[in-house]
Parts: sequence; structure tokens; C-alpha cells
Amino acid sequence: MQLKYHEAALSSHPDKVPEDERTTAEIKFKAVGQAYDILNDDDKRYLYDTHGMSAFEGPQGAGMGASVDLEEMLSQMFGMGGGMEGMGEGIPPGSGGVPRPRKARKGANDEQTYNVLLDELYKGKTAKFSSRKNIICSHCKGTGGKEKAKSKQCASCQGRGSKQGLRSVGPGLVAQETVLCSVCRGTGSIFKDKDRCKKCKGNRVVEARKVLELYIPRGSRDGDKIVLEGEADQEPDQEPGDIVFTLDEAQHDIFHREGADLSAEIEVTLAEALCGFSRVVLKHLDGRGIHVKHPQPIARVLKPGQVLKVAGEGMPLKKSDAKGDLYLVVKVSFPEQDWLEQHQAIPRLLEILPKPAEPIKADIIDEVEYDETASLDGFGGNDQDGGAWEDEDVDDGAEAHCAQQ
Repeated sequence: MQLKYHEAALSSHPDKVPEDERTTAEIKFKAVGQAYDILNDDDKRYLYDTHGMSAFEGPQGAGMGASVDLEEMLSQMFGMGGGMEGMGEGIPPGSGGVPRPRKARKGANDEQTYNVLLDELYKGKTAKFSSRKNIICSHCKGTGGKEKAKSKQCASCQGRGSKQGLRSVGPGLVAQETVLCSVCRGTGSIFKDKDRCKKCKGNRVVEARKVLELYIPRGSRDGDKIVLEGEADQEPDQEPGDIVFTLDEAQHDIFHREGADLSAEIEVTLAEALCGFSRVVLKHLDGRGIHVKHPQPIARVLKPGQVLKVAGEGMPLKKSDAKGDLYLVVKVSFPEQDWLEQHQAIPRLLEILPKPAEPIKADIIDEVEYDETASLDGFGGNDQDGGAWEDEDVDDGAEAHCAQQ
């Protein structure tokens, strides 16, 4: 549709035709723009399908002008003659085109957020919930009136199903637009109070409760959309919209997800980091224990922040048996203060552990005192004035000069 619109707009642009044809081209150029505006808006397109161009004429019957047949323009742009074949839609009877079956307008989707845990995304989930929505009244079959009752023309919109309204487009600026009539809800007709359906009170729809099932596939991600087709509110003469759930993944206490990979922190003691270990280091999202065997002297000494990659233990890939990887970040837990009760063991540890590097040599050595409980929170706090460096030898008000060589 957009391509055909650009082709039609380019061919009828006033700057692309001889000067003596510009007046006609301007009228056609505006008509092309209005045709695209109608077909690109669901509400306006519905009004056009049900009421023709009469829905877009003002109270005095002023539309695009008597010199322009907009319905023929729609046929030429998108049907290439005879109906609107390029659009798959029909032109209303009497519009000059060949009538075609009209596709029902689709209703608005019901957008919702669904909170989900990482565990549920790992294993997959099926949830049932109760939904309340509008359905077509079974008593009047969506007409809104009693059997054999006749409707009358809506006085609010004069039967067009739409009204002209003003919309703010900026400070002090408004634009005219066509909107559905709120009285007749776009039908162009209403029933008297005594002729209205007793069940739906003329609204044509009633509220109903339905139990729906939501299936979340294994490996789904935050932001994925789960669509329940046709389960939104029903309206007469239109296809029901969908209920669209957007997954909102809650933050996990242990695991962090990035794509199909997972990361988690594991804590090992200083003894395990040096001497090795063989044990379950964490419980996975499906409840399985992940066992890591890190024996010495074969394995390397583990250092704080070191990463152990476990292939195939990440998140499942949708529509596949494959999985991402699990990255285990090592945290070495050092012993608490006064952990060594037998001080005679210290020489033995010094003998076993690697020797320190060669001492740093300096001409002057100061032995300093220190605070072993400090942190970097106060780093930079000793800057008194925060200003630029000043030369104390220069008097106030005096200008500094470079010495002559």
C-alpha cells in the first residue's frame, strides 16, 4: 500500500507536471493523500467500508470537492481498475467500482504484562487464568434491538457513523479528524429505549467469563510476546483482537542471564582454592545439583574472580534440545580473624606456601601505621579547597613572569 501511495503521489505532484496542469494535479495530489490516510487508519477504513465516502463529508456535505471522485481514486491507486484488488478489500456498492467481499475489521488487541520467574522460563510453564471480556449478545445476535424492531438514524452523526473532531497537534494548533460516533458506535443507527434488547440494553455485547490457558515455551526471554489469538473483546461486524502478554522476567537471586547463557557466583574456601575440592557447588534452576570436581595437584589454584565455564548448562534454546553455557565466577572466602588458634602452625604454613617476592630496596625506609578496617569510601576526601595549584611564592595581586634567560 505504501509503495502504491508513493507512486500515485509522485505522478500527481504539482511540481512534476506542466504549469497549465498544476491546478488539476494539486486536487488529485490531495485526494491521493486522503485516500492513503483512510486506508492506513483502521477506524477510518472501517467507516469507509461500511458507509462509503459519506462518512467523511462534513455537516454541509463538504468533502474533497465536487471535482474529485475519491472512491474512483482508491480504485485506481490500489485496484488498478475494478474494486480494490491490490488491497484485498471491496469498494462499497454504488461507489463506481466492482463490489468485493469485505474483510472484517480487526478489533484492538488487549496488551498485558505477565510477570515470570527465571525458573519458569528455564522449565517452561502452562498457566490457566480467568478472563472477563465482551462477547456478542446471543439474544439479539449483536443487533442491539429486539426481534423485528427497526432502528432509526443516529441524530448525533446523521447516520454516517462518524463525526468530525478536533485534535491538538501542538501549542495553539489543532487538526480536524474523523472519529467514530460515540452514540451509535459507528453503526449510524440506534434503537429507541423500548426497542432495545433486554439482555445487552442495546450495547450489542455482554460481559462473559472464560478460562484461558497460557503456554510459555522453555527458553523464552524477557520481552517475548505470547499471543492468544481472537481472545480480546468482541464487537459486531469485526474480527476479535488478540490478548498479547509481554513477559517480564524477575531478577534472580543467584543466576544472571545473558541471552542463552547463565552466570552464577560460587563460594570456595581458601583451603579449597589451594588444595582442590569435589562437591556440589550450587542448585540449578530445575533443582539439580551441579557437582564440580577440582582435584589437586592436577587442577590449578583457584583465584578470586576466576571463571569456570560449564558447557551446555545454560538456558534452553527454543524449538531445540541445545542449551547455552553456564559461567561460574569463583569467590574465595578467606578465614575470619583469629582463625588460627595454634600459633605454632604459622611457621609450618610459611614453609608450605609460596615464598614472597624479593624485598623492595630503598635508600630511606619509613615504618608506618595503618587502619586495616578502612575502605575507599573516603578516598579523595582530603582535598581541602578542590582548586587549582597555586604558587605560594607569588604575592596576592602580583602577576607571575617567566625569568629571562
